[in-house]
Amino acid sequence: MITFEVNDMTCGHCVSTITKAVKAEDKDAKVQIDLATHRVVIEPLSASAEELQHAIAEAGYTPVPV
Repeated sequence: MITFEVNDMTCGHCVSTITKAVKAEDKDAKVQIDLATHRVVIEPLSASAEELQHAIAEAGYTPVPV
């Protein structure tokens, strides 16, 4: 499990964008997002934490590893 805190994730559109970014990097990853706590929990199948962090950053967000 890889967890990021993404404080600039503020709405459902953000959740959708981040989910798509993660799935583009690792299509079989399991993604759980808690908007209230700004947490993104990913269970990757093939991508590394660095690749996932980069994908979220490229989508316009600021993921901080937890």
